[in-house]
Amino acid sequence: MIPTLIRAYEASAAIGPYKIAKFSDAAASTKIGPAAANTDPVLGVTGQFGGAAGDMVDVTQSGIGQVTLGGTVTAGAELTADANGNAIAAVPTAGVFMSVVGKAQAPGVAGDVIEILVGPRAFYRGA
Repeated sequence: MIPTLIRAYEASAAIGPYKIAKFSDAAASTKIGPAAANTDPVLGVTGQFGGAAGDMVDVTQSGIGQVTLGGTVTAGAELTADANGNAIAAVPTAGVFMSVVGKAQAPGVAGDVIEILVGPRAFYRGA
């Protein structure tokens, strides 16, 4: 059995199922929204329902979750967010900070929903 941490957060804006989530205004609240860039500090992935603004939305913060892909990935790839909160392969650029939400547990293409080993962290490749 793989332990999983799932917690509900209030959505500040609509967020779909199986999307990468971030705190929408970390300085002022714990509300969440969809991640929109590979540099957003990510929180985890939403569950099967997502929600509208004001809804409580389950977010998997560690363990096995599911995520919608925004491009082609291979099994074992580190994943980050695209502009739509979907997961794409994290390809580090020298001198750039990047947020990684976890590791792909299966290969897939844009639109697929795959399992992910969720483990949000920052990634930096030196210049």
